Amino acid sequence: MTDSPTTPLVVVLGASGLLGTAVTRELANRPMRLRLVARRPASVPDGHRAEIEVRQADLTTPGAVAEAVDGADAVLHLVAHIAGSATWRVSSGDTAAARVNLGLVHDVIDALRARRRSRPPVVVFPGSTSQTGSCAAGRITEFTPDEPLTTYDRQKLDAELALKAATAEGVIRGTTLRLATLFGQGAAAGSYDKGLVSTMLRRAFAGEPLTMWHDGSVARDLVCVDDAARALVAALDHPDRLAGRHWLVGTGRATTIGALLTGIARAVSEATGEPPVPVVPVPPPDQAGPTDFLDFVIDPSAFTAASGWRPQIRWEDAVQHTATALAQQASAQHRGAARPQS
Repeated sequence: MTDSPTTPLVVVLGASGLLGTAVTRELANRPMRLRLVARRPASVPDGHRAEIEVRQADLTTPGAVAEAVDGADAVLHLVAHIAGSATWRVSSGDTAAARVNLGLVHDVIDALRARRRSRPPVVVFPGSTSQTGSCAAGRITEFTPDEPLTTYDRQKLDAELALKAATAEGVIRGTTLRLATLFGQGAAAGSYDKGLVSTMLRRAFAGEPLTMWHDGSVARDLVCVDDAARALVAALDHPDRLAGRHWLVGTGRATTIGALLTGIARAVSEATGEPPVPVVPVPPPDQAGPTDFLDFVIDPSAFTAASGWRPQIRWEDAVQHTATALAQQASAQHRGAARPQS
């Protein structure tokens, strides 16, 4: 990030989300200007080196994106549409989802085209490995054909194609990182994401059975949000090497849903001293989609070779850490509640 004659400006759109917060932690100690834009106030890390500006904005309003990215040397477009309990359950008629998942990408491109610079700004966008749809070849690579099965994945793919076209046009240097299944870590209530791992951790602490919509053999590649954030920052650091393509970001490890849920139940049991909650199959709900029953395991070697990034956090370690921290918090709260008032 040395293209600007002055201190570079990096704009994070969607900075208050789980991924945006993790990216901000990665960038805050760098000597740059950092503009954090989101609907909700973004958190600013303590002791940061960067010059940080926080803006609250509804990016779907006319002109909001252009104002947010004005003067940017780089844009991390991390805005996500939340449909119910998740980002990926989008119906075909959901115009709000289309506006956020695809329309805002076009807004970013149009805004940067209108203020075209001799050195195109960098744009980094998170895609999803599920964009490939059903993959008969085993592990997914950058050359796996795309046959998206859901509205969400079609929107992600269309956004990615728009970024590739704008890169070929010379408007931006755009890169899409297709992320494997994300999970968060941390004991604070606000640090929970809405994905499978966090949902099942909460259920296990409540003593509820952990349910799966199949026999548990469906396999996923699980990548920690902190590792994903480091990958996005690595894309900022190598724009010319990565621009114009999509890359796969994950661990390369296949973990079955059954093994994941059993590991969660065991970690919570060890942290609380209670017996492990059962892991049981249940009929799939109406909102289950075709990708819920497919394996998504990737080969991240191309991105590793191009950027030097490697995953550092195993899901087993993160689950154990979170379960232990939550059990300690619960114990401290219980002791505080039982302490007699003076």
